[in-house]
Amino acid sequence: MLKIGFVSRIGSIVSVFAWLLPAISFAAGTVTIDQGTEWTAATRNDFYSRDQGSQIMPLRWIVALKQPNGKPFMDESLSRYGYLINEASRPAGLPVGFTVNSGGNGQEIGMSCAACHTRQIEVADTSYRIDGGPGIVDFQSFLADLDIAVNTVLTNQQAFIDFAHAVLGSSSTSADKEKLREEVKAWYLPYHTLIERALPTQPWGPARLDAVSMIFNRLAGLDIGPAPTYMIPENIQPANAPVRYPFLWNAAIQDKTQWPGFASNGNSILALSRNLGEVYGVFAIFHPKKDVDEILGIDYLATNSANFSGLLALEDLIKKIGPPKWPWQIDQTLANKGKEIYERKTQAGGCADCHGIAPGETRFFEQKTWKTPILDVDTDSKEYEILSRTVKTGVLEGAKIPFLAAPLKPVDTAFNVLGTAVLGSILQHYIPILSKIKDRAQADSLKSPFPPETESLRDAFIAPAVPEKIAKPAKPTYAYESRVLQGIWAAAPYLHNGSVPTLAELLKPAAERVSSFKVGPVYDIVNIGIAAEQTKFDYTLQTTDCSDRNSGNSRCGHEFGTTLSSDEKKALLEYLKTL
Repeated sequence: MLKIGFVSRIGSIVSVFAWLLPAISFAAGTVTIDQGTEWTAATRNDFYSRDQGSQIMPLRWIVALKQPNGKPFMDESLSRYGYLINEASRPAGLPVGFTVNSGGNGQEIGMSCAACHTRQIEVADTSYRIDGGPGIVDFQSFLADLDIAVNTVLTNQQAFIDFAHAVLGSSSTSADKEKLREEVKAWYLPYHTLIERALPTQPWGPARLDAVSMIFNRLAGLDIGPAPTYMIPENIQPANAPVRYPFLWNAAIQDKTQWPGFASNGNSILALSRNLGEVYGVFAIFHPKKDVDEILGIDYLATNSANFSGLLALEDLIKKIGPPKWPWQIDQTLANKGKEIYERKTQAGGCADCHGIAPGETRFFEQKTWKTPILDVDTDSKEYEILSRTVKTGVLEGAKIPFLAAPLKPVDTAFNVLGTAVLGSILQHYIPILSKIKDRAQADSLKSPFPPETESLRDAFIAPAVPEKIAKPAKPTYAYESRVLQGIWAAAPYLHNGSVPTLAELLKPAAERVSSFKVGPVYDIVNIGIAAEQTKFDYTLQTTDCSDRNSGNSRCGHEFGTTLSSDEKKALLEYLKTL
């Protein structure tokens, strides 16, 4: 998720761009939710701006881009997509989770996990900031509109003249402008290829994205092909299995993570593997190349913008984010009744069997975790199609990680390509002494050439069983993680694919749940979740019932607590506010 601070030239950037990106203050009355004593203003600001190595494009470019209405693309800190104001950003005007680092074309704008894991909800005309909460952001529209903005520069002469003037200044020569045009074209070709092939016709909408597909598509489609473009366009497939952004509090202590539970978790090296995969999907520059002088046979760091120290720092920050405390009044008597219901066995309508705190796997070095059950509760199955997708492995064909990953076949699963890319990068970064061929004999003589802390990586990527490979007549399973429910009140919409707007709806049988609902930041603190009326986005999510479980938008499953009486449901909801 996640080079520490800004580079030495940041002072000049501030002076150049401060007038282009005017500072915007928090909306009057915004309340920051209590998330524990470790979560302070200083840690919050660090989380909002910490670089993880993502590089969308040169900062000068995005500042110069325009919307179709003539306003700057970065107008109002991208709030039209739901991104949030970062008062402490440098340069001023960047949203929460948008960062600046040094790249091949000077200063680059990028993203970090905070962009999609910071939430703001509205109750009675007051805004409440929840750090680590699932972002209510429209990432697909951001991606599509950025594609349009750059295409306009390349196809509209006046737009290019204005863009070149903003980027190069009034004294630029014709040669300067032509060089700029070629640089923009080179940037646009892979980006447009990704957008054209990956974005689904049925939008994800706010608060959801198909993160796994987009990581697979960017890595397999744009990073591992032949130079100079590095593309394998046919590896890019529609990202049509959207899920809700997960909440980050307690994420570091789970023993399994990712919605289908395919990643072991619970210590720093496993967290790095999780977060490195994320940054490869969110605009990191990554082009591995074959190298016979490397034990691994691949140089994973040849062209690699990932900021390893920044990723580790972000994970340390995430550990400090506590679950948000309900800021409104609670009926404690009713909540006490709800606690008794919560602790019942599952068959009696309780939650604790699956969502209570219980000891999980112990990770190196004696790191205790919470058990994260991976269960099939009849919810949407589409993500399992994504996990079984195959791709051409390009430059990574034959790549292997001794003791950790088998050699990649010419056509292999995108899941295995991601695992090999992440593990190879981590090992080469942290064990450079073992990376040269002169050390191979010594490495081969060892049971494992890797130090103890990297042994955890054996289970960093556990491919889930896919339906095609399950022996008949066994029933396929589509299992997802069951997390501890602290702060669950702040994480709507619910189920892994965000197909149920409130906790009250989730306590109804699937057949009785609403089939469509508007998505936005206005919150319902009675039913606990997304309010019925929204004004921020003109978007309504249409869901399917249990007859179409594989739609990506099915509201089916998790029929627990559905037989409780109305009074019992009310009590249970009151207790869930206290977690």
